[in-house]
Amino acid sequence: MPYAKTADDTALYYEIHGRGTPLVLLSGQANTHHWWDSVRAQFEARFTTVVMDYRGTGNSDRPETDTYTTARFAGDVAAVLDDAGIDRAHIYGTSMGGRVAQWLAAEHPQRVHRLVLGCTSPGGPHGIERGPDVRQALNQPDADAAHRALLELMYTPGWLATHHGPFHTLGDASMPAHARRHHLRASARHNAWDALPRITAPTLIVHGTDDTLNPTANAPLLAERIPNARMHLIPGARHAYFEEFADVATPLVLGFLTEAS
Repeated sequence: MPYAKTADDTALYYEIHGRGTPLVLLSGQANTHHWWDSVRAQFEARFTTVVMDYRGTGNSDRPETDTYTTARFAGDVAAVLDDAGIDRAHIYGTSMGGRVAQWLAAEHPQRVHRLVLGCTSPGGPHGIERGPDVRQALNQPDADAAHRALLELMYTPGWLATHHGPFHTLGDASMPAHARRHHLRASARHNAWDALPRITAPTLIVHGTDDTLNPTANAPLLAERIPNARMHLIPGARHAYFEEFADVATPLVLGFLTEAS
């Protein structure tokens, strides 16, 4: 199994599949590379696809030191690319992965060919936060009820009526408590507003119109802040648009990534 080592000696697990131009798929907060399992094959048919486990998740090291920020995660992605011998790649990040992708594109522009930011936010004072009702639903003491609330934020009732799991978008159950706290803090403290105008890669913003976990209003903020970005909203989609609405989202992203530069 391939591992990359970071400057602070953290081992990061990653996998490479497919063939063609490299494409890095970045998952959401406190999730492993399995986040992409349901749609990865379609990307592997066209690209050399790289997936990874963030520090604190999956097969990667889980340092107890406070080394978890979205900017640090972007550096970790660069370390994986270095280890894999990849100079430049397309980057597709969703949720917290989109936050990480923002830093990667702004701080390492030479590494990013085309950029897709899905169901994500610029963070900081300019980002649109989820409402108090959403926070209350996720933090209720009844664990089963909180789990159900998260499912309903990710997927529509119609999808949940016919799909019963396993779901790979609800967090890595093997994470230790310290790593889970660090991931939550890293995502909450993300603020790339001042860095976004430095992104030079062609950028596509994708979001579901019914996403309240990461409110849809963040999409136009990103599209207006990143030079020459374009935006596509998927009607009726919630946070896991890339899975439930894969028949729309995957061709959309593939088309963007394969456009002539």
